[in-house]
Amino acid sequence: MYRYDEFDARLVTERVEQFRRQAQRRLSGELTEDQFKPLRLMNGLYLQLHAYMMRINIPYGALSSKQMRQLAHIARTYDKGYGHFTTRQNIQYNWIQLKNVPDALADLAAVEMHGIQSSGNCIRNTTSDQYAGVARDELEDPRVYCEIIRQWSTLHPEFSFLPRKFKIAVTGSPNDRAAVKLHDIGLRMHQNEQGKTGFEVIVGGGQGRTPFVGKTIRDWLAPEHLLSYLEAILRVYNLDGRRDNKYKARIKILVHQIGTDEFRRLVDTEWQQIKDGALNLPQSEIDRINAYFTPPAYAQIDDETESLNEQRTQNPAFDAWVQANLAEHKVSGYSIVNISLKSPKLPPGDVTAVQMDALADLADEYSFSELRVNHRQNLVLADVPQKDLLSLWTKLIELDLATPNIGLISDIIACPGLDYCALANARSIPLAQEIHQRFQDIDKVHDIGELTINISGCMNACGHHHVGHIGILGVDKRGKEFYQFTLGGSSDQNASLGDRTGKGFPADEAVNAVEKILNTYIMVRNDGERFLETYRRVGMKPFKEALYGSA
Repeated sequence: MYRYDEFDARLVTERVEQFRRQAQRRLSGELTEDQFKPLRLMNGLYLQLHAYMMRINIPYGALSSKQMRQLAHIARTYDKGYGHFTTRQNIQYNWIQLKNVPDALADLAAVEMHGIQSSGNCIRNTTSDQYAGVARDELEDPRVYCEIIRQWSTLHPEFSFLPRKFKIAVTGSPNDRAAVKLHDIGLRMHQNEQGKTGFEVIVGGGQGRTPFVGKTIRDWLAPEHLLSYLEAILRVYNLDGRRDNKYKARIKILVHQIGTDEFRRLVDTEWQQIKDGALNLPQSEIDRINAYFTPPAYAQIDDETESLNEQRTQNPAFDAWVQANLAEHKVSGYSIVNISLKSPKLPPGDVTAVQMDALADLADEYSFSELRVNHRQNLVLADVPQKDLLSLWTKLIELDLATPNIGLISDIIACPGLDYCALANARSIPLAQEIHQRFQDIDKVHDIGELTINISGCMNACGHHHVGHIGILGVDKRGKEFYQFTLGGSSDQNASLGDRTGKGFPADEAVNAVEKILNTYIMVRNDGERFLETYRRVGMKPFKEALYGSA
């Protein structure tokens, strides 16, 4: 993992003390809430429905066990004993008091964490593949470039007050687990005809009120030009992006209105002026950052597949967990372990302080003291010896963290919704829990197979409903909660936006609607066909008939 240098440490420490003074001025009444708002947002502090919410960056989703223990401390000391992992690979605390925020930020600074640029109209936390550095299908570790982007973008004087918030994601794999096509800028690493690794540059993706899948404006970009090309994109957006209407201020609107070709032309014109200047990224700097991500000292372990298969045969519950929650590791004898935060007992993405402390212990014992956060609000232990999987699973059961549902129906993304958010029109968390309760039969869950359900409580789409295989949007109709459905969305390398089924359903009919959709899928699918494949083959008609009847 990257470690702070003297400049990082000084910056974060000074920012904490600066914010301490700002918070004291607000508490004393010297600043009004309107005056305080831009100051708190620059430090990741929101005012939600019931209390302040503090968002902490987890750059590219990577956490040390020491940092996880400090997150547990923050939850226990300053909040209500839990934290919420988000779709941006960050963590939020929903009940923090303003008087305690400076102390909490100081505690976080002690373990190289902060909330700078986790909110506001700036470049937010750069996200990546949760399997970065260990995935068998990976071309190159994208975290190196995520860190370079973090250093370039932090308090960038030209881009601290953009027309709207700005999000960047990087993947080093042909199987996109970072949703790069749904970001303001998405970077996909691949090789050109000469076999050199570079970036496909995708611009203008995003969700919210006006969703778009991003457009490729450069098929291949050499790594040494990464920062200058990003700078050119941001300059064009900063100058030409709308500032008169926040709903039309994202870069996706600019790209859509002027067209991909014209946007590319503007960027290339700007880029030609700066591409060979101070932002040129030398290989020596790439190598320096890469050294922070040197693989751990893997043991020489024989492949444990035979022994693991025997354990799975003897224990069906363990087998179900292995089948759903493990991914292939590039090193023989190791596995990538996904830890589901989708137990029915807690809202999706929530983890208690007790669980955080225990997860830190498990990371120390089984996975080189490191954890990852993914954009589906789950956690990952990236380097677990296969011989230890049964032992790890047993301990996860005791923590209620062994739900075998990664990529299955109850692995639901849900925003905080009306339970917390002042912008929401409907609740998301109770619906997610009702769906989980309805589909508890593990055999049926595995029969349904790969499926993403994403729930948003309003059009801002924090629950990514546009790209769920089944997307659910909460809306308000004359003071009552209704839920609209979309089908066929996807956030992978073949990203697509879901199609709306029709009129919404009242809250007490929403789970029944999900069941009708799934029963229809089971009826019309071909052998071995996943939900998204079936929908793309047969289209909306059979699902619409099941939901609303024949016309």
